[in-house]
Amino acid sequence: MINVALESLSVEEKLRMMESLWDSLFYAAATIDSPNWRGEVLAEREQGVSNGTDQFESWEIAKETLRNQLT
Repeated sequence: MINVALESLSVEEKLRMMESLWDSLFYAAATIDSPNWRGEVLAEREQGVSNGTDQFESWEIAKETLRNQLT
């Protein structure tokens, strides 16, 4: 295990470290079990779309909505 004082790292170093962690998780994805609650949440969302109480919006609209909320 690697212990790093995060405060001592530059933003660029932290981003590189995060990228390495995500790459490592990506390549190990087949061995990682998804928790049961995720399947339950997905089933609830599918049910909401099926019965018309929920709907999808395009990624572009979602990004614009988030940008507007943050400004």
